[in-house]
Formats: sequence, C-alpha cells, structure tokens
Amino acid sequence: MGSATTNTVPSGLKKISPYWYPYTTMAKGRWLGREILEVVSTEFRDRSMEFYRYALESGVTTINGKVAKPDTIVRNGDRIENVSHRHEPPVTSTPVRIVLHDKERDFIVIDKPGSIPVHAAGRYFRNSLVEILKNDFGFEKVYTVNRLDRLTSGLMILPLNPALATTLSREFVNGEVRKEYVARCKGEFPEEEIVCEEPLLTVDRQMGLNIVHPEGKHAKTIFNRVRYDANTDTSVLRCRPLTGRSHQIRVHLQCLGFPIANDPIYSDVRIWGEKLGKGGVDLVPSEERAAPQAPAQFQFDAATNPEAITLRSEVNASSKGDDRPQGVNAEEATRPKLLPRETGHDIGMGSPVPLSAEAVGIITRLRNMKDEAEDWGRWRDVVFRAKAALSPKGVTIPLPPQNKRKRGGPAFAPPPDPDPSSAISAEAVEMELSTQEVLPRNQITAEDVAKLAAQSSVVPLPTPPSVPPLPATSETPTPDPTPLPVAESSAPVMADSLSDENGMHYCPECFVPLHPDPKPESLYIFLHALKYTTSLGSFETGMPEWAAEGWKWER
Repeated sequence: MGSATTNTVPSGLKKISPYWYPYTTMAKGRWLGREILEVVSTEFRDRSMEFYRYALESGVTTINGKVAKPDTIVRNGDRIENVSHRHEPPVTSTPVRIVLHDKERDFIVIDKPGSIPVHAAGRYFRNSLVEILKNDFGFEKVYTVNRLDRLTSGLMILPLNPALATTLSREFVNGEVRKEYVARCKGEFPEEEIVCEEPLLTVDRQMGLNIVHPEGKHAKTIFNRVRYDANTDTSVLRCRPLTGRSHQIRVHLQCLGFPIANDPIYSDVRIWGEKLGKGGVDLVPSEERAAPQAPAQFQFDAATNPEAITLRSEVNASSKGDDRPQGVNAEEATRPKLLPRETGHDIGMGSPVPLSAEAVGIITRLRNMKDEAEDWGRWRDVVFRAKAALSPKGVTIPLPPQNKRKRGGPAFAPPPDPDPSSAISAEAVEMELSTQEVLPRNQITAEDVAKLAAQSSVVPLPTPPSVPPLPATSETPTPDPTPLPVAESSAPVMADSLSDENGMHYCPECFVPLHPDPKPESLYIFLHALKYTTSLGSFETGMPEWAAEGWKWER
C-alpha cells in the first residue's frame, strides 16, 4: 500500500496525496438481500454507476474472503472487504488546538476547526479528528462522547479512558451538560429570547439532510440575539441546545426563518426557494421520481451514459444478436430490472418516512449542486470503457485471512516476518493466497485513459450549467520526510495527473476525474461550540473571528 503524504498549501488548505486503502465492514441491515452493485451505487455517489460495476468486476471487493461479482447478494453476517484509492478532500490548514490536557483525570479539551470530520467517514480518514489526534498529537485512543458536524468548529471534551467516557456520555444523554454555541444567521433576529422545540428527522444520509417532522426526535434549542449587523443583514446569536440532535441548531434556525448565513445545505435559495425552508417542508408523500439527468454540456447516448448501466447492457445485448431462450420475448430478455439509482428511487431509500415531492426536489438539487461543485466529475467517468481490471498498488487481493492480520484497524496485508521461526510467515501467507481466486491484473495505461477521455462526448459551454430550477409550485498522518510537490491551490492535488483535450484531469492510478480544490472559506459555517459545563468543570474557547463586532464578510 502506498504511503500518504500531507501537504499544507499556502491558500489555507491541507491536502493528502491519494493512497490505496483496504478496509472491512460487516453487512448492515439495509443491505441484506440486495445485490452488491445496488448497495454500493446507492450508498456512494462519488463515481458513476458504471465505474462501480467496473471496480466490482476487477475483483477489488470480497465477501467472506471470496471475490464478489456485481450481482452477488449480501447476506446477514457477511464480512465485506474493499480496496479503494482514497482521494481525501482538502481540509483547513488551521490546526486542531489542545485547550487542556488533564493528565490526572485523563481527558483532553480541544478546539476543532471547521471542515474536519470527527470520525473517518466517506472519503475522509487521515484528515479526520480522531486520526489527527493520533498521528499529530500521540493520543492513540480518544472517546468521542460528543460530536460536532464537519463544518462546525469549536469545543469538544474527549476522555482518554473508557470509564470516564461512560460517565461523561451518560451526562450528555441525560441532558446534564450545559452547551453554548455562537452562530451568525441571516436577517434581523428578534431581540427577545426564542425557544424552538420542533422534532427533527434525518431523511437523507448521503447529503446529511434533516427536516422538521412530527415523527422525528424531540429537540429543543434556546436562542438569544447578541447583535444585529445591518451591513451584512446578519445577526450573531447565542444558542443553547438542550438536546443533541443531528444539525439541531442549523435546522431550528432554518425553520424559524433565520438560517445560518453561509450554510451550504440549509441556506441556499437555489435549493429551498425564497422561503429558505421557513416553517418546514411539505410532508405529503409522493412516489414520483425521475432518472438522473446529465448536465447540459454532456451528450450521452444509450451506449455511453455512465449512469444508465442497465440500458447500456440492453444496447450491448442487442448488438450481439437474438440468442434469448425459447419462449422468452425480446423485452423480457433485454430489459433487466433497473437499479434504484438509475430511476431516481435511491432518493428516500434510507428515509424512515415516505418523502414528499418537495423533499425529493430538495435532495435532487442538493445532489446537483454537489456535482457542480466537483466539476461534474461523476459524469466525466471514462474508465468504464476500458477492458483491463483495476489494479491497486501494494495491496494483495483477496486480502489475507483475518487470523493472519493485525487485530483492529484497516485490513492491510501483513509485512514480511523477519523471524524464521514465526508460525505465520510472509511466504505462508503468499502460498495461501495463491490458492484463492485472483482476477487478472492488467493495469490500464495512461495512454488508454487519455485516449478514452478524448473520446468523451463533452460539448464545451461558455459558462457552467446552473442547478435545475425550483418547481413552479413551490460531512493527518505525520508528514513523510520527502513530501510530494504541491500544485497550485486551485489545481488537482496530483502533480502527475492525466488530462484530456478539454482540460479535465484524471488520477493516473484509479482514473477518477479530479476537480479544483474548494475555497478555504467554503469549508466551515458560522456555527461554533463555545462553552461546555460538565461534572469535570466548565470549558470555553475564544469567540470566532466571524462573531466579532464590525466583522466584514467578504463573500
């Protein structure tokens, strides 16, 4: 497995070079009885559906030690292992700050910058708070009894032993911890104290979307205005959440009509309309869905659309002639069942309640805005047209049996054992692996990808496409001694990336379309955990810069 390199860019971003990463997970309840391709394509959206099928056919995923095919059914108790080329998104170069390290009582208090997720999730691993504390500060094990959203900054109390973690966790659950946040919201917030007790429900895990819903969990937040700034038409607030629901302060402020001013999810008129979600959304269930639509500058036919793999299979089957079994009509033979993502029915699959047409539209627009922010990379996938298998560097597939790996952590292949008397030697592991099914590993060349990219049906446009309009009715390892060169802040992180005639960059190892880095100011929101009072004491950070009187917002 290749090592990762951390690079801090003068623009205020910290970036990690891509690396191959094998990991293990157990089958979740919502996956049971479904094909692995359907599971992967609905759980993740970073790549096209055709890429996920291509990756599975390359053999990078195993179930219970056996190579999984796209149509392999996930069963209860299955151990799923996958090898992927991680491209971690940049995070802020503002360092995590240790506010207090109480060695006697064995806990730390930290000030987390916005943009850093607490746990490894999605594309984040080494840039997660837990990994940064381990690699940069030497805290091998921290217990995250309270969590902050990735975009939220501020105070966290982290026990360093399980006994204290249990005690403090109980205080949070029982509402015994006094929490105080500071936020900057849109508009002139009322001078009097406002209490919001609307129940909250998570309806889309991929986009992290929460809404006010009667079937949601009880939530209560108290808001007090600190000041109103007429120059920016924003208000600075003190917020006291008495419960700890996901996105609680953000959704309560939106429901009141004063969303956090720079919140990319809950404060964009292109997503929510002029009301910006004030008062909540319509709750009347709707079964209407629409297939994902390619942005205007792409022109796909049935044989090239990376998001319509069933239709592509149908076209390919038709081109091979009529060899269907006797008694099976052409439509039955060439029209396999569409996967949920192909029809838009993946929206709402993870929701505990049926979604309304308005909620479906909001999720669709959120997805489109994310795609646009990433330069439509998912629609630029060209590697699916290749014939060779994906070939991870430095990782043996299938992975070694679990009893021949280090317990815990990622499922890395074991290093050679220098002790010849060891019961498990590198040669023994290699011999055992040689008896397992291993797919061919002919790596696609850079020339192949460049040729494929050049064939992509892209129509240049003078300006980027806009997000579909609203309907008319309406989430650091220690640097290596010799870090890799760092590109300009707006360019892709990989200095040796491939590019096509349209200027799109591709990873030379996994061929993911690369996109420009985000602006540092887009990596956080105006929400900061200011003060916690627990049985351990009262702890507080300083006010964030954006909460100061007279602060100028350069939008």
